[in-house]
Amino acid sequence: MKKNLITTLLISLILLASPIFALDGGIEHLRETSKAFSSVMTAVSPSVVYIQVEGKISNTRFHDFRSPFGNEWPFGEELFEHFFGKRFRDLPEPQKPREQRRLIGQGSGFVFTSKDGLFIDKSYILTNNHVVKNADRIRVTLKDGREFDAEIVGTDPQSDIALLNIKTGKLSALKLGDSSKLQVGEWVMAIGNPFGLNNTLTVGVVSAKGRTSLGLSDYEDFIQTDAAINPGNSGGPLVNLEGEVVGINSAIFTRSGGYMGIGFAIPINLVKGIANQLMDKGEVTRGFLGVIIQELTPKLAESFDLKEYEGVLISQVMEDSPAKKAGLKQGDIIVSYEGKPVSKVNSLRNLIALGTPESQKKFTIIRDGKRQNVMVTIGLLTPDKAIEQTPVHSSEEIGITVQPLTAQLSEQLGIKEKHGVVVTKVKPGSIAEMAGIKPDTVILQVNHKPVKTVAEFMRAIEKSRKDKRVLLLLNKANIQQYVVLSWK
Repeated sequence: MKKNLITTLLISLILLASPIFALDGGIEHLRETSKAFSSVMTAVSPSVVYIQVEGKISNTRFHDFRSPFGNEWPFGEELFEHFFGKRFRDLPEPQKPREQRRLIGQGSGFVFTSKDGLFIDKSYILTNNHVVKNADRIRVTLKDGREFDAEIVGTDPQSDIALLNIKTGKLSALKLGDSSKLQVGEWVMAIGNPFGLNNTLTVGVVSAKGRTSLGLSDYEDFIQTDAAINPGNSGGPLVNLEGEVVGINSAIFTRSGGYMGIGFAIPINLVKGIANQLMDKGEVTRGFLGVIIQELTPKLAESFDLKEYEGVLISQVMEDSPAKKAGLKQGDIIVSYEGKPVSKVNSLRNLIALGTPESQKKFTIIRDGKRQNVMVTIGLLTPDKAIEQTPVHSSEEIGITVQPLTAQLSEQLGIKEKHGVVVTKVKPGSIAEMAGIKPDTVILQVNHKPVKTVAEFMRAIEKSRKDKRVLLLLNKANIQQYVVLSWK
């Protein structure tokens, strides 16, 4: 009896003490987390710089045009200014005569690398292109208060990256991490100079990865974070708990002009190659494949008899392109690039662009249901060549009238195709209209089979009535695209 009583008392004491132990343990865990943030800030902040720019700009800016969404941009004007701080002063009314006004701007940056030597005594600083665009003078201020005039080594507006240098060596450069290893929910810190408040640290998590179609730059693959980012943070580093740079803070989603919980950073893996090219030669060259690619939707995957929904669909191969020479074909599905899985158009487009011209790259494709590897010698992207792109997205229903494609019509439409049928009318509200099909669109194939006459087209559509689904290959202004139409 006495033994049972002692046991009961011990259990009661343990249960009573547990909340205290749990509370102490929780507080200690928070203390350790706080120390981790402080440690990162101590190590990183000396390499983060404050950037001030002066330049000239015409006085009409955004007042010269109106948003298609009314008086308020859906992302706020700040998105279009890329939160450049107080970039413009004393803006005149748009009806006044044009004149050059002084531009005063601010942003952030960080030391990318530093070189010392008898003839080399420079530190290179990474920032956003929009921070230094139109600048006549750039001043860089270090954490210790030293100021330097900076020179632009090179800029890449397509990725919104700029590289500067200042005449001093022996500065500590930040370590670059691997942004591909970032996980959603992982702690990250934004360090910069919001509203000119030097060496500001904000903490949050990775909210999402691979954000595209934001309209900020030509090559997008943004990290989304809820770490507070405000005007003046632009160009500063986004770092992980190891103090490694995983991104460059570049834009915010805002309707107020300030922080609303959504910020975007350029992944450092996209930055590395561009920064090195800018440092070596002051400009960026990009790889060229020569294909039009589009997202592989579940309906398209089913139409191609794919068991798994993966990859990116080639809807057109350019003549005399690296892709054509390597044997890539229309209808091929690219599932991996250099051994890395491919699932998004923009991701593949970025990888190809980062490829060194004349280098050989391995593409794994699915053709006729079978996997195979194709080696392609990447070409050089020049302004006269088409960039890999996504044709307009389609919805799915049929409501069109067609006529034969004659030589005269082909010449009139400015297309190379000599066989097919031309859409002459699209019924309002039909599945064809919802899919983006318009008059003068040429239909080349139905369910993978070429159609040369209206009769062939009608027979092919008739065969599809049982499945209530049809796969079309379209040509509009020499851009080819697959579209799936389905109806009830």
